[in-house]
Amino acid sequence: MTDWDAVVREHGPAVWRTACRLLTREADAADCFQNTFISAVEVAAAQPVRDWPALLKRLTTARALELLRARYRNAARLGALPDEPPADPSAPEPLAAASGGELAEALRVALASIDTQQAEVFCLVCLEGFSNADAANLLSITANNAGVLLHRARAALRERLRAFDPNRTHAPGGHT
Repeated sequence: MTDWDAVVREHGPAVWRTACRLLTREADAADCFQNTFISAVEVAAAQPVRDWPALLKRLTTARALELLRARYRNAARLGALPDEPPADPSAPEPLAAASGGELAEALRVALASIDTQQAEVFCLVCLEGFSNADAANLLSITANNAGVLLHRARAALRERLRAFDPNRTHAPGGHT
């Protein structure tokens, strides 16, 4: 029998940090936190859990990406722009902080628009620090497949985030 109070107490802060890293709204992070543990209950009922931190980070990443996709689908449908995160008044360079905030939001939008497995592998490897092999194990795919998905995710994100490339050259006539 799983001691859920202990699991939430021990791993809840990491789940919260992962949710907040991907989602800017506290309400979305709270929904993600709750959905992650609901999913964990379902997984634990079906099979024994060997690695709680890894499972919870994978579930948090998947639930956060689902919320991001829903957010941007709804925003596109309603024609509303997503909420901007509040500016950090203590940032030493306001331009750099603004650019970083814009890039982070653009990354969230881009992650929500690419293939789900590619986004999951990217988040697990690049944001959570898992190795390709560990991410592959969590997603029940081969390490080679994880590497391919990561390569494709990076290519898709590079294309979507091209506007943030400081080395980008402008073509004549103002086109890039």
